[in-house]
Amino acid sequence: MSDAYKTAGLLFASNLFMTTAWYGHLKIKQLPMWQAILGSWLIALLEYCLMVPANRIGHRTLSAYQLKIMQEAITLVVFVGFAVLVLREPVQSKYLLSFGLIFAAVVVAFR
Repeated sequence: MSDAYKTAGLLFASNLFMTTAWYGHLKIKQLPMWQAILGSWLIALLEYCLMVPANRIGHRTLSAYQLKIMQEAITLVVFVGFAVLVLREPVQSKYLLSFGLIFAAVVVAFR
C-alpha cells in the first residue's frame, strides 16, 4: 500500500474522531459546558494519535500543501456523513456546490 493511501486512511479515521469531538456534543445540549469541553478534548487526543502519523507518513511523498488539501477534503466527506447520520441535518445544494469547489482544488493540487 502506498504512503498516500495509508495517509488517506489515517486521515479519514482521525477525522471521524475530530468531527465527533467538535460536533458530537451538539446532540447532548443538556451537557454542562465543562463536560462538553473535557469530553471533546479527550476524543481529540485520539484524533491526534492518528493525525500525526498520517502527516509523517504522507510527507514522505506529498508536500505539506497536498497533505492539508487532502485533509480538508476528507474532513468534508466525514462531516457530511456525520451531519446527515448523527445530527440529522439535510444536505442542501449550496453545500454540495461548495464542497465540489473544494474537491476541484484537490484535483488542482495533485496535478
